[in-house]
Amino acid sequence: MYLKRLALRDYRNYESVEFSTEGAVNIFVGPNAQGKTNLLEAIFVLALTKSHRTHQDKELIRWGAESTVLRGELDKKYGPCTLDLTFTNQGKKAKINGLEQKKLSGFIGSLNVVMFAPEDLSIVKGSPGIRRRFLDMEIGQVQPSYLYDLTQYQKVLVQRNNFLKQAYKDSAASGMMMDVWNEQLVTLSIKIMKKRQNFINKLQIWAESIHRGITNGLEALKIEYKPSFAYEDSVEESVLFEQYMIKLSQAKDQELRRSTTLYGPHRDDLAFFINGKDVQTFGSQGQQRTTALSLKLAEIEFIQEEVGEYPILLLDDVLSELDTYRQTQLLETFQTKVQTFITTTGVESLQMNRLENASIFHVRNGELVLS
Repeated sequence: MYLKRLALRDYRNYESVEFSTEGAVNIFVGPNAQGKTNLLEAIFVLALTKSHRTHQDKELIRWGAESTVLRGELDKKYGPCTLDLTFTNQGKKAKINGLEQKKLSGFIGSLNVVMFAPEDLSIVKGSPGIRRRFLDMEIGQVQPSYLYDLTQYQKVLVQRNNFLKQAYKDSAASGMMMDVWNEQLVTLSIKIMKKRQNFINKLQIWAESIHRGITNGLEALKIEYKPSFAYEDSVEESVLFEQYMIKLSQAKDQELRRSTTLYGPHRDDLAFFINGKDVQTFGSQGQQRTTALSLKLAEIEFIQEEVGEYPILLLDDVLSELDTYRQTQLLETFQTKVQTFITTTGVESLQMNRLENASIFHVRNGELVLS
């Protein structure tokens, strides 16, 4: 998968910008707050139709403009592909090769990306929300149906929480209505949980191998999916449904008192272990960063395995955060097989002698110049 050209209109701080990629490695250089990250974000948005930095699509539209338009021209294993994405205050429209997609799920997955940003270095020691976002973004772009299930789940969750608040105030609230919300919540939860577990099972294989390589065989990495409702991975869905419904029934009084749903994918988490020890609690900073790096490198291989071609790698000012050894591991991984886009405030933070066929773009005040 290769992004040949990117064109933006009224996107963030860019009135109009377009560029063609000449190398497998493309580096955006410039001071902070000039628009480097906006370019990587735009590629990410073309892949997933939403930003990794904001939940408000209107923030993508340049101040004073009514809409923003993104276009990406790709080379894929099945041939060329043009993606168009338009955001307005009324919503968004997506086209593939000029054909409008009735559902965004038909658009997502046309472009696959792996984003590695400084906040991903804290995926191990950061909040559970960071790890859930990691799950959602990576599964969503190879299984668009996952994003649909997740959206439906979030709607049911909001409605169920509103019902819990009302039911706590009104003791005469219908118990039958609670059963209806429980059934919807559990049905969607099981779909999401199963897909998350399957993703982790596959990612584990790649991450464990990569981590052993980075640590010269001294460390064994294990990733553990920790759903808020614990269950056996092998249990049949019909049995899991009944177990989950019983759990919600047992938690009813507590949920009514707290007016919130206590069990579901919105409370899931991940745990990481090196040689049997919890990395979040007992790991050194170096081990935590190596774990995060192993995860990102494993994502690349996972996507290739799922869709049959490598994704595009987006490195947002992250290389300067890695020491020389970890930077070398990352550079050697993508150098020969993955098209990569890098942002940095200065090339002196990069091992330029290890970068082959690299193009350097200078970014300043929303303008782009190829050096």
